[in-house]
Formats: sequence, C-alpha cells, structure tokens
Amino acid sequence: MVNKKVLLGMSGGVDSSVSAILLQKQGYDVIGMSFVFCENSDNIKDTQEICDALNIPLHIVDAKKEFKKYVIDDFIACYSNCQTPNPCIECNKYMKFGLMYEKAKQLGCEYIATGHYAKTEYSHEYDKWVIKKSNSINKDQTYVLWNIPKETISHIIFPLSDFENKDEIRKIAKENNLQVHNKPDSEDICFIPDGNYKKYLEKNSNIKPRKGNIVNSVGKILGKHTGLYNYTIGQRKGLGIQNEVPLFVIGFNEEKNQVIVGEKEELYKKEVLATDINLLLVDEIREPLEVQVKTRYSAKSAKAKIVQDGNNIRAIFDEPQRAITPGQSIVFYLGDILIGGGKISSSN
Repeated sequence: MVNKKVLLGMSGGVDSSVSAILLQKQGYDVIGMSFVFCENSDNIKDTQEICDALNIPLHIVDAKKEFKKYVIDDFIACYSNCQTPNPCIECNKYMKFGLMYEKAKQLGCEYIATGHYAKTEYSHEYDKWVIKKSNSINKDQTYVLWNIPKETISHIIFPLSDFENKDEIRKIAKENNLQVHNKPDSEDICFIPDGNYKKYLEKNSNIKPRKGNIVNSVGKILGKHTGLYNYTIGQRKGLGIQNEVPLFVIGFNEEKNQVIVGEKEELYKKEVLATDINLLLVDEIREPLEVQVKTRYSAKSAKAKIVQDGNNIRAIFDEPQRAITPGQSIVFYLGDILIGGGKISSSN
C-alpha cells in the first residue's frame, strides 16, 4: 500500500491552511505540525482552529532551543561581523526541512509539505528529483530553499506550486469557510514582530551603539555613524551627509569602525565569492557553468558564469550587479531548476 501520510508545516496563515485542503483533496493523510520558536508564538491558536475545522491532528513542537541555536545566534553573529543575514534560509535548512523531516519519519510520514511557492519534479535529464521555480513568478520562493538538505527533495510536496497568484489561494480559503482567508501576509522577521532589528540586537546581544567615522573609499572623513549594525550595503537615507551627488553605503572597515560610502557607480560589482555552498542539482560544478543568478530575494535574475573551488564558488556576472551584500545568499539556476547557492563572502 502506498504511504500517503504527509506532515504539513502549519503557521496559521492562509498558504499553509490552503495547502492542507489541497493535500486532502489529493488523497493524502494530512498531519499538521507547528513549531514554537519564540515565547510570543501567537499563531498556535489560529492553527489549532484550522486543524479542528479540517479534522487534521496537530503536533506542536517546542523548538525554541534549536531555533535560538541555528537561527537567532546566526542572525546576531552576522550583524556582529558586518553582514546582513537572511534568517528564513537558516530556518528552512534546520527547522522546516531539517527538524520537521526528522519528526515526519518518527510519525511514519513519507512526505513533508509546506506552503512555499515552489515545485518539486522528477527530472529524467538528471535522473533525480529537483526543485523548480513556482508558476507564480512574483511569489516564487526558491531563493530561500537553496540550503535545504538535498536528501529531502524527493519527500517534499509544495501544494501551491501551480498557482499563479495569491488571490486564488484566498478564494479557496474563503470557499472552505476558513477565517484566515483575509489574514495579511507576514512580512516581518518572525522573532522580531515589530520589525525593529536594531533594538532587538541591542537588547539580545553584545552589539551596542558605538560611534565612528563615515569615510569615502580613499579614507576621507565625511561624517559620523551610530554603529556599524545600523547600516547596510546600498543604503542612501539616514547617512546625515551633505554632498553634491548622492552617496551610498558601499562597505565597512570593522577594524577601524568605519562605514564606507561612495557614489552610485561604486555599488556595482562584477564578481562574487560564495562560501558555505550547498548544491542540490549536482554534486559539484566540474567546469565553468553559464547560469542565472539571484543575489537578493527580490532581485531579478542575472546571467553569470560560476566556477567551483572546493567549498567556494566564484560567480562572474555578464553585467555588474548592484549592492552585493555579504551575508546574503547568492542562488544559481539552470532555467527554472534550482542548482543551489551559497553565502556571499566578498565581491569586487
């Protein structure tokens, strides 16, 4: 008998709720699971109501310890090292496709599912299961999936893979009398609900305001900053500098406690070095490969050539790219197929 038990990650939002409905319609035996990551996990009540309405059992897993270790501590470490983190990517790797997959095996589930906008598909060309971009290009979330364990791919279901827009999802929720049909999308970092990451860092780490100089690329002092963690690559506003042409943050000198600024042209970089790489499609890049690359979740894809050296990959862009930011992810694609990615270490 085919095992159609699936463990669905549920957040109390409309995407995961509709995912449950779609899986049930496809004949899956759905079990819900919600993580408790923080003390203020307000979504458990909504999730329980949804599961009750759909007659789905819900497992609530206290993962505060693991979440702090793998997500929050990494978040703080990045800012301590003048990097800009993406906590969703760490959460996907260790929590949603790591810990949840282990829980699924314990519960006898063959599959795990989430409400991500992405798709899994068997590729005869590569003779393996692959992750591909969602049909909803505006909502595609493969950028945050590059770092998941590759052995999970054949066990993942993305029920929302074929939907073109969010309105269709909300319509299904409303037709099934789910109160979350008009619940707003969550856009904040889940453990910083007010969105003030600077205040969070000051309260929960050794990172404190420490004034220093704002300088240009040749070291000329142009102003004062309030702490390196208050700035990010590409930032223009809030610098407090009078200049004939607009200036942007282009880098940091951690040793000298300096924010480095420059003109718009200085934001553009031709090459990126990626470390901590994770390849899903192939085991290694044996020869220079022409690919599409994204350096931010909201960025458009850019053409590049990638070359692997050990656990690093160098990407050389066809056209220089703006505001390459250490700590963010660089993600590689062949057509719609997700190859993998890495953490941006440096650029030039």
